[in-house]
Amino acid sequence: MPEPTSPIVGDHRGGFGAFAGESSGLIDRTFRERIVLVGVTFPTEDEFDTERHLDELALLVDTAGADSIARVVQRRHAPDPATYLGSGKVEELRELCVSVDADTVVFDNELSPAQQRNLEKLLGRSAIDRTAVILDIFGQNAHSLEGKAQVELAQIRYRLPRLRGKGNQLSRQGGGIGARQGGGETQLEVDRRRLQRRMHKLEGDLREISRVRDTQAKARQRSRLHRVAIVGYTNAGKSTLLNHLTDAGVLVEDRLFATLDATTRRLQLPGGESVLLTDTVGFITKLPTQLVEAFKSTLEVVVDADLLVHVVDGSAADPESNIEAVDRVLNEIGAADVPQMLVVNKIDIDPDGAKE
Repeated sequence: MPEPTSPIVGDHRGGFGAFAGESSGLIDRTFRERIVLVGVTFPTEDEFDTERHLDELALLVDTAGADSIARVVQRRHAPDPATYLGSGKVEELRELCVSVDADTVVFDNELSPAQQRNLEKLLGRSAIDRTAVILDIFGQNAHSLEGKAQVELAQIRYRLPRLRGKGNQLSRQGGGIGARQGGGETQLEVDRRRLQRRMHKLEGDLREISRVRDTQAKARQRSRLHRVAIVGYTNAGKSTLLNHLTDAGVLVEDRLFATLDATTRRLQLPGGESVLLTDTVGFITKLPTQLVEAFKSTLEVVVDADLLVHVVDGSAADPESNIEAVDRVLNEIGAADVPQMLVVNKIDIDPDGAKE
């Protein structure tokens, strides 16, 4: 959970930028933050890729509860190690933020703790990245005990290296008569140790949940039912497919990451055979490694499946790139060799039909 004393940079009014990557319980959502998006085009990319990623980032920002009001793009050979952008572009970004009254700047690529700290000093407002926005959305949408534990674990892993230098509240000296921390121990050290203890507790809880799931999986294996997992890009229509086939009643919303918890239902095929059909969390380009690692126990159902039904949004701007993003995550979790069936959804929305 974020500390009530977390510093707010400059004139920042609060919102998810002020508590990037932390639990959403204390996040101020009484207004919609004004966000400037920042993208960088590297030599292996083109402007179309950058704009497409920024369009998706704008959807993520909207899902998180904020408004993207402007965007800045720079072409670079490599990120600046101190500020990600060049010094001239940082100054241009600062002036833009002032002119449009922006609360927060969101980078499409992950910032290092040092880059984030330097940018906030130069811009006078919060600077966060795509990872922080996705973690914030997951924090809002997690409902099951396991889902909440997985998201909190991912958030802590993201926050720990970013505690350093986050203002006087985290660096003031502790100690004193009756204080639990030793004399001269900084509040930063206390906060870091507290988060590490919480992280170890969550890891233990998730190991126990995984152990119970393994026992249940072995029981299903003895039943000799084939296992089918529905995978795909976020908001491709995976839950809709599960509901249509099994009347599962899973929440369906036209927004990113509406479903985080896996749902399994028994499906009887036309030939009389039954299979276990599981809806899984959606994937996305640049899915944070913290989330992939934290959700590995949930994603074991994908690794252990006999077949993957890969749902693709045929109305997406670039469905091929979405397919590649899903395949990268499947490879990362060890499911690249599981047979796939590609299902193209939403082709009625695209006036040209499914992309060739």
